Amino acid sequence: MKCVIQRVKNASIVTDGVFSGEIGAGLVVLVAFCDTDCDKTIDFCVEKISNLRIFEDENGKMNKSVLDISGNILLVSNFTLYGNTDKGRRPSFDKSARAEISQPLYNKCVERFAETFPSLVTGTFGADMQISLLNDGPVTVIVEKENV
Repeated sequence: MKCVIQRVKNASIVTDGVFSGEIGAGLVVLVAFCDTDCDKTIDFCVEKISNLRIFEDENGKMNKSVLDISGNILLVSNFTLYGNTDKGRRPSFDKSARAEISQPLYNKCVERFAETFPSLVTGTFGADMQISLLNDGPVTVIVEKENV
């Protein structure tokens, strides 16, 4: 499982041309799955991201999590995170799990985040989505876990 996390002041998502939701301060999380991912992988990443200390405290030090600031998460499936550009000019997505594997994993990921973030905003798996965000920092980190 690979997640690209961006700290944002706000973000919104449009799915298939229809406004789907927005968040204030928090995280935009792009997530992709590989064939070996499972519930344990999701649990690890959800816990890690929820408690990742990338928000500034009163001293300007990154010492607070999205939970600490009462922020929210915008979660979007994005299989292209596993794009391999080693050969040629067109990325290969061989490592990205097929939809029949990744969609149930994404749904489980949504469920797990929603347990902690009841106002979780999500994209729609496999849909055409546009995300608008105001990056804060910018702060962008990658959380990746395989073969838990």
